Amino acid sequence: MSETTYTAPLLVLDAPAGSLVAHRPDVQRLDVPAAVVDLPSAAEWALAYGLGAPKLSEFGEDSAPLLVLTESAVEALGLPAQLDDRKRLRVPDDHPAVKCVEEAGWTMSRAGLGAWTHLYRNRDEVRIAVVPWGAFGEHMRWGDMDFVAVDPAAFAYTLGLYAERVVSPTGSTAGCSLTLMEAVRPRTRLIFDQGTRRMRRVPVPGSLSEPVDPAPPEAPDEHPLAAERTREEAKNPAHVLNEEALAWYREPTEHETGAPYVVGLDLNVAFLAAANRLTVGMGPAVYTDGPRFDKKVPGSWLVDLSGATLRTKHLTTKEWVPLPDHFPSPFTPTGKAPAGPAWYATQTLAYAVELGIDVQPIAAWLRPESGGYLDLWHNRLRDAYMATLADLGVTADMDEEAFLATMSTIKQRDPEAVALLSAIKQTAKGGIGKMRERPQGKRAGKFAPWPALKRPTWRPDIRAAVISAARVGAHRKMTKTWAATGLVPLAVLSDCVIYASGHPTARAVVPRKPDGTPLPGGFRLGPNPGYVKEEGVRSMDWFREMVAKEANPARFIKEGKDAGREE
Repeated sequence: MSETTYTAPLLVLDAPAGSLVAHRPDVQRLDVPAAVVDLPSAAEWALAYGLGAPKLSEFGEDSAPLLVLTESAVEALGLPAQLDDRKRLRVPDDHPAVKCVEEAGWTMSRAGLGAWTHLYRNRDEVRIAVVPWGAFGEHMRWGDMDFVAVDPAAFAYTLGLYAERVVSPTGSTAGCSLTLMEAVRPRTRLIFDQGTRRMRRVPVPGSLSEPVDPAPPEAPDEHPLAAERTREEAKNPAHVLNEEALAWYREPTEHETGAPYVVGLDLNVAFLAAANRLTVGMGPAVYTDGPRFDKKVPGSWLVDLSGATLRTKHLTTKEWVPLPDHFPSPFTPTGKAPAGPAWYATQTLAYAVELGIDVQPIAAWLRPESGGYLDLWHNRLRDAYMATLADLGVTADMDEEAFLATMSTIKQRDPEAVALLSAIKQTAKGGIGKMRERPQGKRAGKFAPWPALKRPTWRPDIRAAVISAARVGAHRKMTKTWAATGLVPLAVLSDCVIYASGHPTARAVVPRKPDGTPLPGGFRLGPNPGYVKEEGVRSMDWFREMVAKEANPARFIKEGKDAGREE
């Protein structure tokens, strides 16, 4: 295929012998013209070569070219070997490389020349990722591959697959996640205005088109809306929404200590699974006193669930039966029962209704305008996740034994596919976290706005809805498991649940129907999002040692983790 007809989202530039070469995602290599000697000439060549990725939606835009620079390419283009400014993580504005960019007519984003740089000139944009400056470092959550040492051809192949299956890289995996959200659901589209006879932009239905203030209880402590919040109120769930993942553990009962093993179940990409078909608020929140609870309306509700009895329906008689006292509560991140009124997301209260609890809101901040904003984002990441697992030999039609056996050796397989899978998982998780990005760097004052607040995707209420859905979804599976097997979880940490077991395998603790098939609504072994895999197997003695050290065993049950200290 000739250079003039080949299109790709990115190239990895390397200079093993002093001369620049480019590695394409199709594992082909080409010589870079001798005229490419600095960033401006590299950017112009990238545009001329036809780099870029096609838009992901009808109203979206094509992705800009991306050039990834290895250590030797950095030297060949006259850039500093490392970033000396460790605080701002950028090249000083008076550096010759910065002056060269400006003199060539290019401008940079506010972040300047750093690990990820966006160059602009007229309507053109070129992205630059500098590997030795940390563009794919640990803080960027780019998987398990050592991108500094990896072969540039393998690097280009892996990043090309990420661009093909997820989105063309733009920064950290969390930042790429937000890019994907807006790529599949663009903020606006162009229409022709008959009145002005000009094109103008209008919001796209179903998209987040402009920033929306959080409701007061949804605002983090640094937000301007929290300026009047006292220290006591900041810790009080009656004033602040606290929808977080469950982190809980307990002492085993005398009966459970007779089991030789503990088995950890890990929910696959739990936040991604929770986002599936999730209705979230789209517009501003409206305050209401004493509303009637409606599970179809997204929002934050003030409700007193203290004293509520946890119960579920018997699998056969369908009569209400109480859950054991040592079962974690689904209503708090600590697993302890609520002590009084607290703010909850709609998903948490909908589950309370499932458990037969009478939900009577005191007040609410509701969002009447709602929709499935995350659906397309979820679908693309789910497909990318499943396709990459298939590359590693894990498919949805495998039986349980084959699935567990394959997953136990997955990290010894194709290192590029393993790194890609890790990056996809971090993209799913990081995007949800970034919807409540906290301030970074200096601000004008303690409660001054910060840049993230200007994004339509800065939505702590949507983050809370996803985390709420994930937490109660896991609790629902725990409840179904207890109803079928009598097993009560020993520890939970977000997407990991530990049970006592007489056998060293996850197959011993997943619930089943009498015919041996998976129990609907319970934990199910398999690769799909929301299914579970085996996180680890340890001895009951190990579990008790962890509890004695006041360390959550669910954090350390995975083999290879430091079981001696809580991180």
